[in-house]
Amino acid sequence: MVLPADSGRSANLLQLREFETFLPSNNMALTGTYERSLDEKLRIAVPKRLRDEFGEGELTFLYAAPGADRCVALYSPLGFDRFAQKIEQQPAYRTDVRNYMRLFYAQAEKLDLDSQGRVRLPDRLATMASLQREVVIVGVHDRAEIWDSTAWKEYLARLTPDFDAIATQVFGGTNGI
Repeated sequence: MVLPADSGRSANLLQLREFETFLPSNNMALTGTYERSLDEKLRIAVPKRLRDEFGEGELTFLYAAPGADRCVALYSPLGFDRFAQKIEQQPAYRTDVRNYMRLFYAQAEKLDLDSQGRVRLPDRLATMASLQREVVIVGVHDRAEIWDSTAWKEYLARLTPDFDAIATQVFGGTNGI
């Protein structure tokens, strides 16, 4: 369907198509908040519902990497590849791009899922994110994020009152709807 250029909707359709290219392969955004505990070996159970939402069948491994705002990002194999392609599109001559690539890839790691759906987080990522025993896994569009429970509560307390303003900024004055 082609919309008239003056309708303003064609730009939104283009943004939607770009959004869809980074969704998990089942075209469902990852969602939800799951309270979990890290054991003494830094293992965490990834909820089955979340593993299913990655949309890649029976997963045997995930990728963990540094996430924004001091969390650990979890990607499916396809999701990690899509993110890597997005990074690859950035100009490698820029110092900030090279620095990001080094910091990201040097700390990223493939994590095997055990028979109970757990992964063992690398010490360096747990330390980077200041993870304590009580953690939260949140679905965030194309990835999951692992947050220290206290840090997540502080993040929500700080930003939730500004949700409408954030939505307006992200969606250009459409209030997110």
